[in-house]
Amino acid sequence: MKVTVDFDLCESNALCMAAAPEVFEVRDDDFLYVLDESPPEALRAKVEEAVRACPKAAITLEG
Repeated sequence: MKVTVDFDLCESNALCMAAAPEVFEVRDDDFLYVLDESPPEALRAKVEEAVRACPKAAITLEG
């Protein structure tokens, strides 16, 4: 599985971080960072929730 973020759409509102903190992090600079672009299958449910939670539809999941 591969996580992609469209940073032109991303507002760094941290809803993805709330759903999958192992994969997403909004830091003190108010920018989103992807901690693991290819997370393990065990995190699929959390990453899928992060995709659904994003109000700007900036996150996509492949595979």
